[in-house]
Amino acid sequence: MILILVFTVLFFSIYLLSSQNVKTEFGGGYLIVKGIDSPPLVIKFMEKADGKNAFFNLVSRKGRDALYKIGNDKKTGKVPSISLTSDGKGEIGGSGDYFMEFYRGERYFLLTLGQDISDGKSEKGELRDSDGSLLGLFRIKRSFGKYNISEITHRSPGKDPKKCTRVKFPAPLSEILSGTGFANISYKNIIMILIGILFIFISIKKEYEPLLLVPIGFGIILGNIPLPLQLFNNISVYMIDPITSEYTFNTSGSSVMGLLYYGVRYGLLPPLIFLGIGAMTDFSALLSNPKSILLGAAAQIGIFLTFLGALFLGFGPSEAASIGIIGGADGPTAIFLSSKLAPNLIGPIAIAAYSYMAMVPIIQPPIMRILTTKKERLIRMRPARKVTRTEKIIFPIAAFILTTLVAPGAIPLLGMLFFGNLLKESGVTGRLAKTASNSLIDIATIILGIAVGASTTAQVFLNKTSMTIFILGVISFAIATICGLLFAKIMNLFLKNKINPLIGAAGVSAVPDSARVVHNVGREYDPDNYLLQHAMGPNVAGVIGSAIAAGVFLGIF
Repeated sequence: MILILVFTVLFFSIYLLSSQNVKTEFGGGYLIVKGIDSPPLVIKFMEKADGKNAFFNLVSRKGRDALYKIGNDKKTGKVPSISLTSDGKGEIGGSGDYFMEFYRGERYFLLTLGQDISDGKSEKGELRDSDGSLLGLFRIKRSFGKYNISEITHRSPGKDPKKCTRVKFPAPLSEILSGTGFANISYKNIIMILIGILFIFISIKKEYEPLLLVPIGFGIILGNIPLPLQLFNNISVYMIDPITSEYTFNTSGSSVMGLLYYGVRYGLLPPLIFLGIGAMTDFSALLSNPKSILLGAAAQIGIFLTFLGALFLGFGPSEAASIGIIGGADGPTAIFLSSKLAPNLIGPIAIAAYSYMAMVPIIQPPIMRILTTKKERLIRMRPARKVTRTEKIIFPIAAFILTTLVAPGAIPLLGMLFFGNLLKESGVTGRLAKTASNSLIDIATIILGIAVGASTTAQVFLNKTSMTIFILGVISFAIATICGLLFAKIMNLFLKNKINPLIGAAGVSAVPDSARVVHNVGREYDPDNYLLQHAMGPNVAGVIGSAIAAGVFLGIF
């Protein structure tokens, strides 16, 4: 009974709100002039010339009528009119407030004529074409006589409101129903929601990168709950461009998810994550065995080979560079580079990079077994030497200077990585190191995961380009693993003290998962062979290497 009462109150509230007098404000832009028996006329207002006239250019017109009267201005009693000249230019005459409020801009308006347009009660309506497809939504800004001037408030993606042949004022109940997710859901949304659930399942059940995949998986679900047209620009990561009617990143400032995605789109969150990674990373394994730097560098070959492959498939240089960096299996680096070079591809690139980071235990072991012999897997490496505190303090400073002189474009990433490591190793900034390695990186990871997941809106994400990026990404990651393994085997041809070639697979940037996988595969053949510390050397070198590769691409493109 209470539920029925609540719905009754809600229904009548909506009805009463829709019966209020319409607003009298009005701004310039486009007008679509359409009468009952007359052809449509589209006008673009250019600027406010003076207090009496607003000049405009005729965009399109069917018919040869020279004069369109639009009724009395109620404040002045004068009869303003739209006057057209043979060259397609004209002016609106009159001196009332209504005509003095035109201004330069790209807002769209609809001028309608006739009793079939407005019932005198509703101030919001729908624009539809001859097939009944929804082209957009409008709100009446002023009504006088048989005429209504309405602003086109929302546009359907890929639709042109100028093709409107009729308008519709939905009943309150119909408006409520059309505003639910059930009325707007498509099979593509269902597919993406299932993918989000799969991400959450494997991260909990298999413990594959749960700190990343749980936020991303939930973000995928969040981004694929279908939104009605009137809410889309106020909630989604995307918005419908008011000029082209295509999906674009939300820059309206009124969207919650758009604001969260700001940190992804402008490359703010990846450096913060690198700061936390630096504060958690021990570079001792790299310092005790500098040769492992070569293994980290070798793994980056996959990035450049995939870059060439993407160019061959028709991607532009900037897009190809952003796709190639997936081979480093470094999500923050991939997001940072794509935010600068290919913002339109951030979603699929980020999902691909983080997906392959999570699938390191699935992708790498078969490649390791194929490219190494049992004898090589059984190689035991000498214990690493002890690294002094002085070395640990000097390293982040010296490494930052050297690497950024090579690739200045990597300063935001490498600067934060080595600064975080300096906080850890200095011994006097424990509080800052603790904040960077705990609270800060956790907050940045949560926001980044949710925002990246939410950017996979099915209508934008499910396309041929995304599928191509996923295929190129897994090829890039596989090539990076192969190059690291093969280079380790080549190094053994010249080394007196052999290295276990399995650690070459840790040259990708998935820290510390790749090193852990190397350790586990090695223990399958020798339970007492502990490779984790040795594998961490090329693993952290891979982080540095992928950031340098991103900096090189950023400097070139």
